[in-house]
Amino acid sequence: MGLIRTQEETGRHVRMLTHEIRSTLDRHTILKTTLVELGRTLALEECALWMPTRTGLELQLSYTLRQQNPVGYTVPIHLPVINQVFSSNRALKISPNSPVARMRPLAGKHMPGEVVAVRVPLLHLSNFQINDWPELSTKRYALMVLMLPSDSARQWHVHELELVEVVADQVAVALSHAAILEESMRARDLLMEQNIALDLARREAETAIRARNDFLAVMNHEMRTPMHAIIALSSLLQETELTPEQRLMVETILKSSHLLATLINDVLDLSRLEDGSLQLEIATFNLHSVFREVHNLIKPVASVKKLSVSLNLAADLPVQAVGDEKRLMQIVLNVVGNAVKFSKEGSISITAFVAKSESLRDFRAPEFFPAQSDNHFYLRVQVKDSGSGINPQDIPKLFTKFAQTQSLATRNSGGSGLGLAICKRFVNLMEGHIWIESEGPGKGCTAIFIVKLGFAERSNESKLPFVTKVQANHVQTNFPGLKVLVMDDNGVSRSVTKGLLVHLGCDVTTVSSIDEFLHVISQEHKVVFMDVCMPGIDGYELAVRIHEKFTKRHERPVLVALTGNIDKMTKENCMRVGMDGVILKPVSVDKMRSVLSELLEHRVLFEAM
Repeated sequence: MGLIRTQEETGRHVRMLTHEIRSTLDRHTILKTTLVELGRTLALEECALWMPTRTGLELQLSYTLRQQNPVGYTVPIHLPVINQVFSSNRALKISPNSPVARMRPLAGKHMPGEVVAVRVPLLHLSNFQINDWPELSTKRYALMVLMLPSDSARQWHVHELELVEVVADQVAVALSHAAILEESMRARDLLMEQNIALDLARREAETAIRARNDFLAVMNHEMRTPMHAIIALSSLLQETELTPEQRLMVETILKSSHLLATLINDVLDLSRLEDGSLQLEIATFNLHSVFREVHNLIKPVASVKKLSVSLNLAADLPVQAVGDEKRLMQIVLNVVGNAVKFSKEGSISITAFVAKSESLRDFRAPEFFPAQSDNHFYLRVQVKDSGSGINPQDIPKLFTKFAQTQSLATRNSGGSGLGLAICKRFVNLMEGHIWIESEGPGKGCTAIFIVKLGFAERSNESKLPFVTKVQANHVQTNFPGLKVLVMDDNGVSRSVTKGLLVHLGCDVTTVSSIDEFLHVISQEHKVVFMDVCMPGIDGYELAVRIHEKFTKRHERPVLVALTGNIDKMTKENCMRVGMDGVILKPVSVDKMRSVLSELLEHRVLFEAM
């Protein structure tokens, strides 16, 4: 009966100790609680825990019950007494004189109490990498040492040793759980730090993108305004009586101005391409007309260099296609323009046809995966020139921004600028591929690109409200007495626009403010040109007020935004408030003539971006 009572008491103590030990998942609390509860349950004089150091070569006194010995004292881990305890899973009696048992000074005491030691398994803590715990490549143990009171006849009983062994195992389990928790908390804190850093980086990137876009929008408007004056006045000057030398100078000014305007467009297109904000404008268009227009545009430039330009459209090439007409024309014009630019003599051929499936795959572009379908086809365009050619190793550089290769430099050119870099991005947007072939300097080049277009007759796509370019034979040459109102805050731009309209016979009134505009406008004005991006003036709100003032459509003038900023948002806002058109500065006299002719005939003209 005494043995049964003893076992029941031991079991009760084990349950109590287990509950106390595992009531927390903090490593230091677990160990301290273990020593305190064991000391109280077993009436110990001292209880201590020796932990292996990070090197694993020593045991360090880490926790004591009475705290009379300095924590941090170390002993070699390979002492015979330590090896003896670590090699057994039982609580063993050890000599009170062993290094790990000398935890208290024996002042005035002659007989030290009995001491037992037991190992505490450290369960795979190397997986958790707790900051100040040893790096354990093999199974390691901590050492728990328990001392009975000195100068007493008390001895360790079997049930007490069993209790110590059970508690040591419970401590090991609790420590492993604490290690998992510590590591998860550390991982959580690290993740939170990374998330904070990523969020900060994202905000900084968004701020930089907004700053860049704001800068480009301002520069776009500010650069187009003087360009408008240069091109408009040069085109007006070109229609006056000039000497051959003066006419050559004016034509040179106009060509240089158009090149600069193209560069402005390229820079803005590239910025929108890089931030992903540029989207294709899908509409039905005349595919053959695109090539004929490019041919007509390039022939005068080529004739000056005595280059022959031939155009070959395959018989099976659809006349109507679905895609972005402006971007396709920009690609073709850039590629053909490069051929003319780098050819001093000879010929240039432009060939367009529907690519067959066997000619679509290209080992140089593993990322290009064309897929045939009944709803679309792949247009293949080849532009071959007899120009100065290029080293094959320099070809990839042609598609980078402002590339300057050695073979290009020998041709006295300024490099490839932005043209081909933008073409490549446009082609990618059209799910296509572009490349250049050349056998070397002096052997000419062949530029080839493939783009995906839709079949017009098989598409449900409804054409967007963008009017096709005006045919030359439909353009009026003069508009005598046509009353036009121009609102622009820039005095030079206002005067230049008025000069273009007056040259075409219009009766023009100019204003620079909303109050003046609302005071002057009347039913007599047939067309209104207004800059919707003026600082301090909401041009969209003004358009709404004009609609409210002239409720009947036939009484309301044609409202056209003449602006230096024609991004997608500007165009959508103009359409939203009921404006009839958007025209991008700069405007030449020929362009203004076409614009007025189209507006009077259709009452709508939105330029593509």
